Amino acid sequence: MRNKFDEQLSQLNHEMIEMGALCEEVIALASRALTENDKSLAARVAPLDSEIDRKERDIENLCLKLLLQQQPVARDLRQISAALKMITDMERIGDQAEDIAEIISFLHGHQAEDNDLLREMAKATIRMVTESVDAYVKCDTMLAEQIIAEDDTVDGYFTQVKERLIGKIAQDPADGEYALDLLMIAKYFERIGDHATNIAEWVIFSVTGVHKGG
Repeated sequence: MRNKFDEQLSQLNHEMIEMGALCEEVIALASRALTENDKSLAARVAPLDSEIDRKERDIENLCLKLLLQQQPVARDLRQISAALKMITDMERIGDQAEDIAEIISFLHGHQAEDNDLLREMAKATIRMVTESVDAYVKCDTMLAEQIIAEDDTVDGYFTQVKERLIGKIAQDPADGEYALDLLMIAKYFERIGDHATNIAEWVIFSVTGVHKGG
């Protein structure tokens, strides 16, 4: 009975890794679409988001099966409940990458002067998502703590982008709509960083039983 349970736990880990990889891919694609101002790249984001949604449903079903058909001990229970929380954040990461892609498709050929900051912000955000999944797989609470600290870096980038864009609107009000589009993109990256932080907090919970977020 326990062997079967361990096999299903192993499958859960595998599915989580796959969902995490899809999240990394979808953000990287949205970031490239922004950098290269490429609508065709942006158009590839929505199908990936649909894959993430499907993966969320599959993992949810697997977790419920583990909870209902087996008798998990406390450590297993924490791992399963953490996975259920994490996939919600992963699904939202996919949604926000799709939101970024949607805005890119309306930029009408504008080259983003603020790409340097947005690019660095995107890199920092992608790293947080990658590391959060690694931390879950390796049960690495130190890495999870590092991710939580990295959220300050992403927040700092958002503040810089916002200040620069406010200055741009004041200087050239006619370009205000475009500046607001870039600000929304930065806000979505900032939210993705928040979701990666949530994932890291659930990693710590799955190992220690303590949830730092509350």
